[in-house]
Amino acid sequence: MEAKCHLRYQRYGRRKVAQLLDAVRGKSLYEAQYILASLPRIATDVVGKAIKSAGANLSVKLGKKLDLKQVWVTECFADQGPMKFLRRVQPGPQGRAMPFKRKMCHIHVAVSDTKGKK
Repeated sequence: MEAKCHLRYQRYGRRKVAQLLDAVRGKSLYEAQYILASLPRIATDVVGKAIKSAGANLSVKLGKKLDLKQVWVTECFADQGPMKFLRRVQPGPQGRAMPFKRKMCHIHVAVSDTKGKK
């Protein structure tokens, strides 16, 4: 059985989050948490939260508590979120107010109790 988690509008760049997701793809939840704990990135908290949430969703679907070593990350990716202007400005040349953008991403994680992807 498979369960998913979607975290949307996270204030991290897509490429930086995708590097973390590449490191945990295909691993068990136990290994994924261990890998994320050892990586020096700020987005590891958010990615870890998504993986734990997907594992909890699978536990609810199956109706029993799961061993983290028997649940696998089958699919995980990050999409680009909106790059709209926030309601903040930076000073620009000749007294102008220059709005600035923030990068956002959407994180998608799927876990399964079988190792291979269907």
